[in-house]
Amino acid sequence: MERDVELLYELGMLRHLPRQWTRFGGMNTANLADHHFRVAWTALVIAKHEKTDVDTDKILKMALVHDVGESRTNDADYISRQYVERHEVEALDDIFSGTALAEEFKLLVEEYETRESLESKIVKDADQLDIDFEIQELTANGVKITDWLRHRDHVSDNFFFTDTAKRLYKQIYASSPHDWHANSDKNRVNGGDWRL
Repeated sequence: MERDVELLYELGMLRHLPRQWTRFGGMNTANLADHHFRVAWTALVIAKHEKTDVDTDKILKMALVHDVGESRTNDADYISRQYVERHEVEALDDIFSGTALAEEFKLLVEEYETRESLESKIVKDADQLDIDFEIQELTANGVKITDWLRHRDHVSDNFFFTDTAKRLYKQIYASSPHDWHANSDKNRVNGGDWRL
């Protein structure tokens, strides 16, 4: 169990690793732990909307492991990845070596990278959509990153695997990150002591 405990400590370090696209505007973006969390939830939503027989257990595990190698290689943004060579397979082998999860998670990463299974396609779509959620959140907080939208439209048009991801992409940009509370009938204005 010694290696399992070491693995859990290392996974805890993901919360200290920022996603590297923060440099394109000094934005306060999510860290890698935040990213994994929303990717997992987004993948579950996509899976439910796809209305096909998918293995949600596999989807959750794949979402949790999809960028774990970055604990050692760090994230590379869309510019830096043109110049750096990352050894993510080696990093993942080392991270999981000697742990109870080694065999299962190595296979999950291999499946994710080939993008042949529906589960791997769903997780990759969720990985992409997390950027769009964050762009909307940053925009709502006054960060001007409208130049990114043409890049994101290109991703939506060419790199999403599922119809659900394409629909979610459009819905994300038609919404506000504040809709969940501003539209709630349980907030003070809509249903409480400040009711209009």
